[in-house]
Amino acid sequence: MANLKDLKIRIESVKSTRKITQAMQMVAAAKLRRAQEAAEAGRPYGQRMAAVMANLAQGAAGSDSAPRLLAGTGKDDVHLLVVATAERGLCGGFNSSIAKLARQHADDLIARGKTVKILTVGKKGREQMRREYGEYFVGHVDMSGIKQLGYDNAKGIADDILARFDAGEFDVCTIFYSIFRSVIAQIPTAQQLIPAEVVETEGDVPFYEYEPDETEILAELLPRAMTTLVFTALLENGASEQGARMSAMDNATRNAGEMIDKLTIEYNRSRQAAITNELIEIISGAEAL
Repeated sequence: MANLKDLKIRIESVKSTRKITQAMQMVAAAKLRRAQEAAEAGRPYGQRMAAVMANLAQGAAGSDSAPRLLAGTGKDDVHLLVVATAERGLCGGFNSSIAKLARQHADDLIARGKTVKILTVGKKGREQMRREYGEYFVGHVDMSGIKQLGYDNAKGIADDILARFDAGEFDVCTIFYSIFRSVIAQIPTAQQLIPAEVVETEGDVPFYEYEPDETEILAELLPRAMTTLVFTALLENGASEQGARMSAMDNATRNAGEMIDKLTIEYNRSRQAAITNELIEIISGAEAL
């Protein structure tokens, strides 16, 4: 049977851990509210931007002067994978699920003879992919110093991607992140950034005449649209991270409580056994006299 002192120390240790997980759960809940509001507020803007882009793209479809961000390079030999994860752990499978999706995509491209380049956003994704895919890394974006995510942060990442595209470093760019659905549901997602994917609208599309023409407007709007997609991905990631952390800390707190109950029962049994042995020794000694 376990030593009483060791059991008592272990119980106190688990209680201390439970206090930490409870505090982290409360902090994550507070941050989740702000992150969820930001993600939900950004979705209508992204959807409206996509609708405008779809209308413009229909007018510029098939044009020889279509912007390269829409038409692409005409090849798909080199792929840039932007893996966006968190800077911190203790958030369940949030980081692992994004890294897993990126690994599957990279393995498929490599198997098809494509050249893969990886740009990581956030420390955890870089750590998880470094061992197997370190040779494919071309850059990293450190988000650890950012207290509140803003549009400028997404613009910095988008500008880096655009500069690499203009330099001819890749043909296709895809970003990996997680869409927030609820505290217990975050969906790992791959979104192609370059060439821009234009969602086809259902039903009749209104006809507009543009001045200047669609091609010139697209050349101006496409970089902004890509920045919007990156910003949306970061906002969704922020909400997903806090939701996953809140859920993970809630599970950890409940598990700690169950462990404390089991250890307390074991402690009481050990203590009762020790008392019983002492009584038997006292009674036996008295009878011997």
